[in-house]
Amino acid sequence: MSDQNEYTPPKVWTWESESGGKFASINRPIAGATHDKTLPIGEHAFQLYSLATPNGQKATIMFEELLQLGCTDADYDAYLINIGDGDQFGSDFVDINPNSKIPALMDHSTTPPTRIFESGSILQYLAEKFDVLIPKDLKAKTQCRNWLFWQMGSAPYLGGGFGHFYSYAPSKMQYPIDRFTMETKRQLDVLNRHLSENEYMAGDEYSIADIAIWPWYGSLVLGDLYDAAEFLDVASYTHVVRWAKQVAVRPAVKRGRRVNRTWGPEEDQMAERHNDSDF
Repeated sequence: MSDQNEYTPPKVWTWESESGGKFASINRPIAGATHDKTLPIGEHAFQLYSLATPNGQKATIMFEELLQLGCTDADYDAYLINIGDGDQFGSDFVDINPNSKIPALMDHSTTPPTRIFESGSILQYLAEKFDVLIPKDLKAKTQCRNWLFWQMGSAPYLGGGFGHFYSYAPSKMQYPIDRFTMETKRQLDVLNRHLSENEYMAGDEYSIADIAIWPWYGSLVLGDLYDAAEFLDVASYTHVVRWAKQVAVRPAVKRGRRVNRTWGPEEDQMAERHNDSDF
């Protein structure tokens, strides 16, 4: 690394300016609401406030899978949270998720209503509430949760690490790109080895582990994330590609990935979802 790129950290860090790059305006070193904003409440018991990022897709795919299975009580309203505009720092949203991240969910079928935040927690809550999409056998259920938590711990290296420095940082820096590329490829190899012996993440049964992992790693190997498929040589992870394509054709996945999406081809967009007829 050249001298001009060297950085000596101060004894005490202070926030003096935005860090630069895409999404810089939404990063800050303090929590809490920045403004008062009332969130809308629709007619269904479940009220989702989200955006169709990979984490947001987990929740909407889950809801669409529940409805596909005939769980009519899982009908939901999905409202758009525009993170570029700072909607996640509104007072009502922060009351649901003090961490100011999407997705955030309210279950109004309970008294008082239950707030659920963190995408993995939302998946577990809904799977347990409706008793589906999580294996009944303890060994398989444990495998499902192993991979659910693997995703929650691993994806920040893919998104906040590789994705940030490869796609969003204001300048290309070899060290962080190399560092997080190495980790991303290691994670793909972990998945590839596992899926060489398993149809789905928890074995033979599609589950919330697949719903958690697919929006990140499935989208990555299908070329829909960071425009990095060639750079990462994703085609070499043949078992991940097979699994990603298998999940992608599920009707609920096709619907769920559209909800709260406001970019891309018009036919793939749906800013809000309130009924099946919206599709």
